[in-house]
Amino acid sequence: MRTVSAAETAPTTYAWAVEAAGLHVKAGRHLAVDGLDLRLGTGVHALLGPNGAGKTTLMRALATVIKPAGGTLTLLGEAVDGRADLRRVRRGLGYLPQQFGFYPRFTVREFVEYMAWLKEMPKAEIPGAVQRAVDRVGLAAKANARMKTLSGGMLRRAGIAQAIVNDPAVLLLDEPTVGLDPEQRLDFRELLRDVGVDSCVLVSTHLVEDVVAACTDVVVMNEGRLVFDGPVDQMIEQGGEGDAGDSAAERGYSALVRRHRKATR
Repeated sequence: MRTVSAAETAPTTYAWAVEAAGLHVKAGRHLAVDGLDLRLGTGVHALLGPNGAGKTTLMRALATVIKPAGGTLTLLGEAVDGRADLRRVRRGLGYLPQQFGFYPRFTVREFVEYMAWLKEMPKAEIPGAVQRAVDRVGLAAKANARMKTLSGGMLRRAGIAQAIVNDPAVLLLDEPTVGLDPEQRLDFRELLRDVGVDSCVLVSTHLVEDVVAACTDVVVMNEGRLVFDGPVDQMIEQGGEGDAGDSAAERGYSALVRRHRKATR
């Protein structure tokens, strides 16, 4: 019997969970992400930008749904390109798109179990992982309810549950608070902070107040390009009294986008 070394049993570590250099991604024929340089590690990162900025296309590329058209993309230490075997990477991802499909007659538990199976989780671990995920999003009382009977906010929480069921190293959430009421959004922020202790979380949102409450830093995009990447406080400092917005964070965000538009015209 061979002795297993400590190096073989040690958890895999990466300098960055997500690393992109000169990344180009197309949405159809349109170049939606244009030469993006980005590095993300453990923590909760916000992704902000106006409609059409390329946020959803970037999310889809990070989720390995679409292939980059140029540049390099590395997820969990593995290059993502046309030749890569993405199964190992995908086992470490959690992804909630803006709109996700489901079988209406599945119960919440069956839906999350099915997604765990698709992520190739060990069979013995799935029941416990599903229960934890459902509990964490506040759907324990609805675990046996059919998906077609859920409200919009409950459906969104079921979507979050499937995204976190495998305890992903990289969690990608595209507009996750759509349909959530104020109390549910507070619970969601707490969940983000909890997951972000050990994982890299990227949250695309239009709600700047969620960014301030739950995120450590911000990535701002406009017209497919990186506008800003840094701590929330530094984004806030970019704004002034003359900038659009009802809060200091909104003014900082709008100032960054306005300056980028002016510089690229």
